[in-house]
Amino acid sequence: MRAIASVITGFGILIASAVASFAAQPVDKGLWHQPAGSDMMASIEWFDAYTLWFIVPITLFVMLLLVIVMIKFNAKANPNPSKTSHNTFIEVVWTVVPIVVLIAIAVPSFELLDNQFDSGEEPKLTVKATAVSWAWNYEYQDESELSVDSYLIEQAAHAVTQKDPEAYADAEAAIQATREELGKTDLSVYPRLLTVDNELVVPVNEMIRVLVTSEPDGVIHNFAMPAFGLKMDAIPGRTNETWFKANEEGLYYGQCSELCGKFHAYMPIAIRVVSREQFETWQADASASLEDANKNLIASIEEQKNIKLAENAQSAQ
Repeated sequence: MRAIASVITGFGILIASAVASFAAQPVDKGLWHQPAGSDMMASIEWFDAYTLWFIVPITLFVMLLLVIVMIKFNAKANPNPSKTSHNTFIEVVWTVVPIVVLIAIAVPSFELLDNQFDSGEEPKLTVKATAVSWAWNYEYQDESELSVDSYLIEQAAHAVTQKDPEAYADAEAAIQATREELGKTDLSVYPRLLTVDNELVVPVNEMIRVLVTSEPDGVIHNFAMPAFGLKMDAIPGRTNETWFKANEEGLYYGQCSELCGKFHAYMPIAIRVVSREQFETWQADASASLEDANKNLIASIEEQKNIKLAENAQSAQ
């Protein structure tokens, strides 16, 4: 019994740890979407699976027809070609069936598209996301007037050439030092080429409006967050509006999805979703010191994780 209890405790700790350190990010050999972090993304996943039920049978049916035609109606099997001009029944079928299929796909797709542009809910927070080459700036459109620059941690390594091993080694050492200073050494939560110095911090279960643009003399970028089903162009001199509502606390990763120059691949987007209480504390601290606010927030999240681990271990005994 003691052994069983130990196994259950270990399993519970593993689950609690995974939940507490949830991070939506790309995975090796992934075949499906990232875990949905919002109802909108869940709807997109449903629509993707829904259309698959149409695509697969149609593809197999067309392949079957091609095989039948190649075998049954080739020149060898039919030395005297048919002089059939038309078949009314077949023509009606191949006209009506595609119309029915298109309607079945169009109705839910129009509803999904409408929801993507109009949430039907007033935003609790508005953030202006400005793309620069090659980073993001977030301005909180509230009384805090907080502005946050978000840069990739590894950007120091990109500034040096791999032809100089010594310089590259120094850059890697500097990156590691930066990670340790920011408390972001766990690569499972803070992966290479996705981790930034300052995330966009927002509260969970609240409507967030995002105003997306690019610096006036810049180029077109794209603000994309797969876990939220979010993708919006950032165009110089123009402001586009989008939204998301995260339904689970955690750290979510996206990237610029518009080819924007030589460092396009090194322009990640990181959104940290926290409780309303943690968000208000972070925002108040950030007004004085953004670096200290981030450290305090990470410490608060780690403390919350440890409490969940302890509670789970105790309940499993």
